[in-house]
Amino acid sequence: MPDYASLIDQIKTCDACTLSKERTQAVPGNGSTDADIFFIGEGPGFYEDREGVPFVGRAGALLNRMLDGIGIRRDDVYVTNMVKCRPPNNRDPLPAEIESCKPFLDEQLNMVRPKVIVTLGRYSFSKFFPGEAISRARGKPRSWNGLVVYPMYHPAAALRNSKFHDALQRDFSALPELVREVSERQYRPPDPAPQPAAKQLGMFG
Repeated sequence: MPDYASLIDQIKTCDACTLSKERTQAVPGNGSTDADIFFIGEGPGFYEDREGVPFVGRAGALLNRMLDGIGIRRDDVYVTNMVKCRPPNNRDPLPAEIESCKPFLDEQLNMVRPKVIVTLGRYSFSKFFPGEAISRARGKPRSWNGLVVYPMYHPAAALRNSKFHDALQRDFSALPELVREVSERQYRPPDPAPQPAAKQLGMFG
């Protein structure tokens, strides 16, 4: 995968799993490849599948409002998902589907090399820290392979529950200062303690 454009082309033409058979189009991700902040959601929904852009439905509108609230433009961050094609009827992605997309996501992270990875929801958080509950981990930055991972609730959860919305807003409010501290090397979160083996997870719990 020598460059970003060829990586996107590979994602758009991928047929490694059954999700490729029912998609309108793949949704690789978008934003700045020089971004300090890299958001990872779960998978494309109906509108994302139609437009080929992640987070353009109701959850995406909330993500944009949260970014506006802290003075960060959507174009200045990078946004993608664990899987690049919409699961049928917006069901949870299967382990094999996540595994098929893993090389693409890993390469996106290698190319962007952000200062902070924001995981939106349980599936993306479990990529880095399997077996942990996001309800206990959210809002607490972690160290992972020299990068900082900052877990948050998924915006879709915040649309359904005001408790999640308030928590998401608090976590977003702390994001600019976290990025500043990481940029100035004034902050390094502790490495996490060993965790139990991963189990199949729902998105929000």
